[in-house]
Amino acid sequence: MTSFDDILEEAGNFGRCQKRIFALLCMLSFPFAGVYVGIVFQGFTPDHWCRDSGVVEIRQECGWSLADSRRLTVPLVNNSGVLQQSSCEQYEVDWNSTTLTCDTQELNLSKTPRTACKDGWEYDYEGRQSFVTEFDLVCSDGWLVDMYQATLNVGFLVGSIAVGYLADRFGRKMSFLMSSLFNVIAGILVAVAPNYMSLLVFRTLYGFGVKGGWMAGYVLITEIVGVEFRRTVGIIYQMFFSIGILILPLLAYYITDWRWLQVVITVPYILCLSYYWFIPESPRWLLSQNKRSKAVEITEAMAKENKKTLSKNIETLADDNADSNTASFMDLIRTPKMRKHTFILSFNWFTSAVVYQGLIMRLGILGGNIYVDFLISGLVEFPAALLIIFTIERIGRRIPFACANIVAGASCFITAFIPDSMFWFKTVVACLGRLGITMTFEMVVFVNTELYPTFVRNLGVSVCSTLCDVGGIIAPFLLYRLAAIWLELPLIIFGCLAFLAGGLVLLLPETRGVPLPDTIDDVEFPERVKEKAAQKNQQLADLLLNNDVSTNKDPATD
Repeated sequence: MTSFDDILEEAGNFGRCQKRIFALLCMLSFPFAGVYVGIVFQGFTPDHWCRDSGVVEIRQECGWSLADSRRLTVPLVNNSGVLQQSSCEQYEVDWNSTTLTCDTQELNLSKTPRTACKDGWEYDYEGRQSFVTEFDLVCSDGWLVDMYQATLNVGFLVGSIAVGYLADRFGRKMSFLMSSLFNVIAGILVAVAPNYMSLLVFRTLYGFGVKGGWMAGYVLITEIVGVEFRRTVGIIYQMFFSIGILILPLLAYYITDWRWLQVVITVPYILCLSYYWFIPESPRWLLSQNKRSKAVEITEAMAKENKKTLSKNIETLADDNADSNTASFMDLIRTPKMRKHTFILSFNWFTSAVVYQGLIMRLGILGGNIYVDFLISGLVEFPAALLIIFTIERIGRRIPFACANIVAGASCFITAFIPDSMFWFKTVVACLGRLGITMTFEMVVFVNTELYPTFVRNLGVSVCSTLCDVGGIIAPFLLYRLAAIWLELPLIIFGCLAFLAGGLVLLLPETRGVPLPDTIDDVEFPERVKEKAAQKNQQLADLLLNNDVSTNKDPATD
């Protein structure tokens, strides 16, 4: 019996065919970035104040500026010791029955009764429109903005499980294509939603397809490249998400309406439908479904494109996981070390999602130039992938993983207490936090796969990564509600989570240079794995030594 990995050595571990497929699937990360953090622009809450229809009429007659009408509409309130114009209250004045002069300086309304906004709000948004300004999601309805991101993550949670099952049942390619079609439909429905409740429903459906399709693409590309390329391919696949992060503020700057921005984010999924003719099904999956002839056909086509020639071993190609055990959730928590790994990895998935999304969404409430701030913070994600590739084989997994968490936590704490007057210093420290949490997010994926035995590996990653979506559901409420109390309070919470996650990572074993475990016993008793590897290496050395002796044997002694 010949395994697919053996045949892949002959067909090319990462030849022209795999590079072409990889490049196509990486394009999927561009729109995914827009979906994941698009709320920063689509749900931007600009400076706003109560709209008074009577003041609007007088403003037009007297030629008042927007600032004049705002001063006459809203009172000053004490915000953390600073007097600011209220966003949610207005003076209770009947402008139609009041004798007025156009001289705004003569009008003193400081002792006038106050009331909640009655005629909606006015926004200082320079001709732009977010769904916040369209549906007036401010003041008492401000919490509904949190639901926009929370419902997306609910879709992520359900979709990653459902599409993961469908990918195992009907294939990686078919699941990817069906997800893309679903994304096109749901994305357009989001763009044309008539009211906010329907927008949340469509947003949930959008999340269902987006993450599931992205994961199907991830699985497909890692299954058709050689073992030694899988980790690098996985990291670069995620790095294209960072490129999408850089493209998003440029799109948002030139596309002033959130609905059209949604359409542009959805368009790439239409192009993904054409992948039906350009990407193959995973031969590994075909073998697992006893579709050997189709798997052989695809493998031969890959070899041909890579300009490689296959040996007759292709005739004995078989599924190398055919005899694997059936996994269950209890396998993840039944034994002490498996239980510890599951808890620590789940918490790191949760922390990565909360801190990563929180730091990005925080850019929308800081009051600076949101486009420049977003672009700068996106640039720091690129060194993350390079640092991972450089350190994991030289230093290991555990120390960089823990340090990335600790750097993120320390940066959050320090940023919270740096005064706004030290703007650039505060920006640099915040960017270090973004770098750290990006490294954490990218590392938790492959560390997760290295700590579980073969038969339960996929299930382990699926279960632990669900905490990522739970974190995504909580993140907007944690950020926006706590920021209403104190703008920097969310950073304190993020710092605590990241520090705790970093400390827990130090309790995990180092996996650099350690063979992947095959059984739960390999996890519980890692010294046995090392003994097996040492014995195997010794047997190989003895075999080579015997071959050398036989080769160099003096013919005269025969």
